[in-house]
This record gives sequence, structure tokens and C-alpha cells, in this order.
Amino acid sequence: MQFQEFPQADGTIEVQMDGRPLTCTVCGGAHFHERSSLLNTRAAAFFNVNWANKEATNYICTQCGYVFWFML
Repeated sequence: MQFQEFPQADGTIEVQMDGRPLTCTVCGGAHFHERSSLLNTRAAAFFNVNWANKEATNYICTQCGYVFWFML
């Protein structure tokens, strides 16, 4: 799956997945903020190797706050 991000003048982004626009399933919004999150596991936390955990990209709807999680 390929993501394209298009920055907007208000500091948000519009996102396309494989050429199709990402829209919020809750409110229909099309503008998002992006962040990354670690997908922590108990074993990695116990052995203090959180760097080994996988990472997810989050797109947060600017209208309602719904969070999309994508493992890339």
C-alpha cells in the first residue's frame, strides 16, 4: 500500500492510499494530522529494547479526532 501526503495551507494534510483519497469513516473529513506510534510488546519492554518494536503511522482527523492506524 502506498501513501501520498499533500500538505495544506492550514498545516493539515490530505492523504491518498493507492491513488484513492483517505476520508474519515466517522465524519467524512479529508484533512488529517500525522504522527508515528510504537507498537509496544511486553517482551521488548521487559528487556528494555523498545527500539525493536514495530512502528505505525497514525492519521488523525482534524474534524472529529478519529485515529487511523496503519502498519507500514
